[in-house]
Amino acid sequence: MTKDEARQYSPLALAFVGDAVYEQLVRDELVCAANMPVRKLHSLAVQKVCAEYQSAAVRALLDAGILNDEEQEIFKRGRNAGGVSAPKHSTVADYRAATGLECLFGFLHLTGQSERISELYSKIKELKE
Repeated sequence: MTKDEARQYSPLALAFVGDAVYEQLVRDELVCAANMPVRKLHSLAVQKVCAEYQSAAVRALLDAGILNDEEQEIFKRGRNAGGVSAPKHSTVADYRAATGLECLFGFLHLTGQSERISELYSKIKELKE
């Protein structure tokens, strides 16, 4: 899909795809790190896909100046999307930032930018450790 075609999708539709992309990366990372019981894998995955973690991750990317102008614009579209209500365990700001990160990952996935997704995910792991 072209970037122009991907921009035609709502930010929440992009976040819907991006959520799956991001979670797959987390699951791959955890399974490759160690063979452990599924219950433990699930617990570790939940820690990394929650709004608080994703919000901190995207703040780290922004503070480090890693996102280019286009990526920042896509992130902001997701962050500012209407119709987003945070769950009880999360703040609205964290949930919106997480939605923005997922929107960016969805956009990158739909436009075939797998290398950039890997690069950003690696940066997140590096910055969050």
